[in-house]
Amino acid sequence: MAKEYSRTQRIGDQMQRELARMIQREIKDPRLDLVTLTGIEVSRDLSHARVFFTVMGQDDDAQKIAFNQEILNESAGYLRMLLGKSLKLRTIPQLHFHYDESVSRGAHLSALIERAVAEDRRHQDEE
Repeated sequence: MAKEYSRTQRIGDQMQRELARMIQREIKDPRLDLVTLTGIEVSRDLSHARVFFTVMGQDDDAQKIAFNQEILNESAGYLRMLLGKSLKLRTIPQLHFHYDESVSRGAHLSALIERAVAEDRRHQDEE
């Protein structure tokens, strides 16, 4: 039997689509880098939403990531107001932006695996 797709997951998916569009078009802060939303976790009572994001090209720069997170958290109220206009919900969750390290961690692990495979091939060639 298929796993049930809960209401909070559906709301999170819809919010992710809307927020991605709004961040791109509505936030006019030139200091904000290219931000990609990777997921949203909405609480069961729809009062809070954890919005996970990555910053393109800034995987190692913790200061730049923190700066972008600060900009997003400062604009959370404005984005929430825009969400209220586009979503048909009684309450719009408060937005809390968090950096998603899984993308950079995955790239790092992938590089480690490629390096290990290259070393194995080199050792096989020597034998």
